[in-house]
Amino acid sequence: MNRPLAVLVHGMGRTPLSMALLAWRLRAAGFDTSCFGYLPAFEKFAPCVQRLRRSIDARAGSRPYVLIGHSLGTVLLRSALPGLARPPAACFLIGPPTRACVLARRCSRLRLYRLFTGEMGQLLADERFLDGVPVPPAPAYIYAGTAGPRWRFYPVGDEANDGILKVSETLLAGVPHILIDGQHTFLMNNRALVRDLTDKARALVDAAPVAHAVSP
Repeated sequence: MNRPLAVLVHGMGRTPLSMALLAWRLRAAGFDTSCFGYLPAFEKFAPCVQRLRRSIDARAGSRPYVLIGHSLGTVLLRSALPGLARPPAACFLIGPPTRACVLARRCSRLRLYRLFTGEMGQLLADERFLDGVPVPPAPAYIYAGTAGPRWRFYPVGDEANDGILKVSETLLAGVPHILIDGQHTFLMNNRALVRDLTDKARALVDAAPVAHAVSP
């Protein structure tokens, strides 16, 4: 019998290598893994979402699968959901920007930021765009980091944050969130997060209905 699949999508400024440790731990938990890569400096958002949909459908086939994204990768996954051939057994959103965060709005005016992040970097500063990104259906989970600095004059202020996003900038109505003592860049490697994620993913794919091929 085919093993369930975990599709992982990295964040902005990273590569699939940033998800390698999480992928290794998921394989040890009984999953096959697929790490989707993209380059914000050279790709437009909509074509990237289309490419992600095709990749998920092709790799998942008829077996249960889960979607796991980090940062900008969560926005790509949420945008890809409506066009998928089959829904995932679960979605896991790690450090997801769900609002136009303070740092993205400040950086969006910088030429170097625009050069290296392209259209996608600008979209992270667009409140109207982020409001329109689909909310994943249950079961879905948000992991929000809390180990960022909490200084009055730091861009995110003294609210709980992961160094990049305030916890309040990661929330979605109806989606439960789990607080993790970690920083944004390395949240996906946090042991408590990985343990919780793999336990939930394993239970959900085991409970997922088996898809059957339709005869022509």
